[in-house]
Amino acid sequence: MDYLEMNRANWDARVPVHLTAYEIDDLLADPAALSGVVRFDRPRLGDIAGLDVIHLQCHIGTDTLSLHRLGGRVTGLDLSPKSVAAARDIAARAGASIDYVEADVYSAPTALAGRSFDLVYTGVGALCWLPDIRRWAQVVAGLLRPGGRIFLREAHPVLWSSITVTLGSDPEDRGQQPWITKTGQQTVALELPYYEQPDGIVWSEEWTYTGEGRVESPDSIEWNHGLGEIITALLDAGLRLTSLVEHDSVPWPALPGLMDLDKATGEFRLTDRPERLPASYTLTATKP
Repeated sequence: MDYLEMNRANWDARVPVHLTAYEIDDLLADPAALSGVVRFDRPRLGDIAGLDVIHLQCHIGTDTLSLHRLGGRVTGLDLSPKSVAAARDIAARAGASIDYVEADVYSAPTALAGRSFDLVYTGVGALCWLPDIRRWAQVVAGLLRPGGRIFLREAHPVLWSSITVTLGSDPEDRGQQPWITKTGQQTVALELPYYEQPDGIVWSEEWTYTGEGRVESPDSIEWNHGLGEIITALLDAGLRLTSLVEHDSVPWPALPGLMDLDKATGEFRLTDRPERLPASYTLTATKP
């Protein structure tokens, strides 16, 4: 089974779970409501009213609908047919005119029939499903009009390379270093690849990141991409970097047992010394 087939089945299986977990009724009840991700993004996103927007890897379209509510003429694209069907239904229920296209990212230029856009938007948890970041950057550049920009909010590659571990024994000097977690307590460790690898990591997880409901197709394959690799890929594709902001928060409890919800932002941060982990970042770049 190739990675597209595996991941498509996995994301199809997530749809019924996420239709419950994403609080869609609340989003539909208020025509001015925005998803949590887009609310967080808004100060850096700026005014998108009247712009032609393509939302890559849109899943069930809650962020896509939010971009529409900010005034964008939005198209959503996703590889999962069940995600696209759900996104179309949500848009129809919201009375929102949003075009949805079923395709993987690398096939986007063909699937979109050569259309170009003022804004390419990619949200959290998207790049890890792509094996080749340079190819992604070339797709982004090809979709942008001159003067257009990409807005990328993504989990940080340091977070993707981190796991929760329980310490088993103390080094001799631990008592003199009070910032080191005590034996038996949980902490964060860098154990997974930071840089893009030819072979991705295969996971089998019956639960999605929402923590609710089991998925029927639990297998998936993911790749990490270093921050330098992402930026270099965009520069080599002819784009100009305009901003890069790192955040200590992420929209879901990515490190179980180590994160708490920050009610001020609606995102999760390390409970203990959150300043030590870059959890996500926002990047923007423009096409000359």
